[in-house]
Amino acid sequence: MSIKSVRSLRGLFIAVGLSLSACSSVVSTPKSGAESSALTWTTWKGFEEFFNLLGESCPDIKLDFTSYTGANRTGYSWARMRADDISDIFLTSQIFDEKLASERLLDLSGYDFINGFSTNILDQFSVDGGIYLLPVNYTMYGILYNKTLMEEKGWKVPDNFSDLEALCHEIEAEGMLPGILGTQLPGTAFSAVFNLAKTGWLTTPEGVNWERNFLVGDTAAAGTWEDTMCYVQQYIDIGMFHTDPEDRHSEELIRDYLGGRKAVFFTGVWAPGYTKLPDGDELGMMPYISEDGSKNVYMYSPSCYIGVSRRLAEPGNEKKLENAVRLLSLLYSQEGQKTFISQETPCVMGIQSAGPVPEDSLIHDAQQALWEGRAFPMTYGSWFGILSDIGQVYKDWFRGENGMDGPKSIARMDELLRGFLNQSDQIYFCECTADFTLEETGALVAKALGSKVGADGAMIPIGAYHESGVSLRSGITGKLYKGKIDLEVSNSICPGLDGEYAILTMTGAEAKALAQNGFDAGDGQPFPYVLEIRGGGELKNSETYRISFLTQTYTEDVGRTCDAQVEKGSIRRFLREWLEEQKTVSPGANPWN
Repeated sequence: MSIKSVRSLRGLFIAVGLSLSACSSVVSTPKSGAESSALTWTTWKGFEEFFNLLGESCPDIKLDFTSYTGANRTGYSWARMRADDISDIFLTSQIFDEKLASERLLDLSGYDFINGFSTNILDQFSVDGGIYLLPVNYTMYGILYNKTLMEEKGWKVPDNFSDLEALCHEIEAEGMLPGILGTQLPGTAFSAVFNLAKTGWLTTPEGVNWERNFLVGDTAAAGTWEDTMCYVQQYIDIGMFHTDPEDRHSEELIRDYLGGRKAVFFTGVWAPGYTKLPDGDELGMMPYISEDGSKNVYMYSPSCYIGVSRRLAEPGNEKKLENAVRLLSLLYSQEGQKTFISQETPCVMGIQSAGPVPEDSLIHDAQQALWEGRAFPMTYGSWFGILSDIGQVYKDWFRGENGMDGPKSIARMDELLRGFLNQSDQIYFCECTADFTLEETGALVAKALGSKVGADGAMIPIGAYHESGVSLRSGITGKLYKGKIDLEVSNSICPGLDGEYAILTMTGAEAKALAQNGFDAGDGQPFPYVLEIRGGGELKNSETYRISFLTQTYTEDVGRTCDAQVEKGSIRRFLREWLEEQKTVSPGANPWN
């Protein structure tokens, strides 16, 4: 490194250090028990307008925020639940363990705000008569289509499969694809098949019993799924399930295929944040079409579920409990529910009974379907252990890969379920012997990164809540807890951004200065770094070292000055491989030699 570069870097470090000393931290430091009535809350996207309403309506209710921006928000929420380390207000996108929820969360069934829920909703979420998690709102899903194009051509939304088949032939005659199917994520392919099954037998009492029995190994897919797979093949044959060669994200597919009038329909689990395509065409939403038209259905899924930690019922937390109940009462008022609905959320509707959305709304028919019992919950939670693998099977089928078809898909469903049930212990590849702090978790990930890329050291920023709204997308924001480690747990402590890392060349003095000053992500209030050195030794000030960083965890100035060499590589893969090598991990152990 040149003398000029060293001087430039030192100047940068001095400037950052002065900036640090001149500002106060906005990191939330929640107090416990009777020391504070503020409610702890782990940040969750979509509540911004509700927080504004809360500030206006209940200015005395204070929230202490913690920030999680890792790769597996839902997995991390349940890892915290298992460790009994949840926030006062608990949020999750899926209900994985009802029994555990009933042990960790407060029973909400006795509070007045419950009275606004329909019996049907409460029955869905009841556990032995108690209510521990409630949906915040619903996102409605169906098959999206180019409404403007349909109207121009005089095409009507089909009522049954025969009408859909005839329409697809007309679309093909116009030189367009009837439909495009998103397959970037296996879960989308999984839902495409299961949603068609719900137009038939899967939502009947027999179907519900089959699902419950299948997941515990008491029945098989063979002998039950054949008619559904034949129906899926019919959708493929009429051109409804074309796949994108580039396997792009659902939003890109909608903008390109529907917006570019290359296709009319889009099937995928994605809720657009708009009702008009870039060229001005309007979007429409229709149900999944059943064979005879008698059971055309929509799907719905809560954006998230909310609950209250049971510790708020303990002595000394009376004020916290009072505030939590007031918060939920506001959340489930008509005013509170409206904060989740805007032009940017056209597929979202409130949980509470309310008047119909306008007839020209994207989800008008879907809302009617929900009220009339023609909408069903999206299948996810109970299948999470094998959902991705089964989705990959369907994806191969849709893309014409690996010789997959309907009958082979059924056989693979049974095979995957047997493998999951028989080898459940084998999904764990490491064990954590004690709870880690956030800093200790960062050190663990730093060791995995540095050792896997052959660096002399690794420097990783640690996240915290900033009132400015700046969050740490590439650092460590989740803690590792005591217990067995599988891919779900491993991914939960990894950053949300992945795919690249960098090697920066700097002297020991420069590395220590940077570690002390932290990483400024844009608001002038740096996130602290954890610095790990191979062999656990001290950096010598005058010697030069190769220090590894995760993607986007150093400033452009530092990257230029330290000759950052960006490489392809996944920290999620690095961490899993490293944990497999370690077998067990604990704070302060697992030296990097």
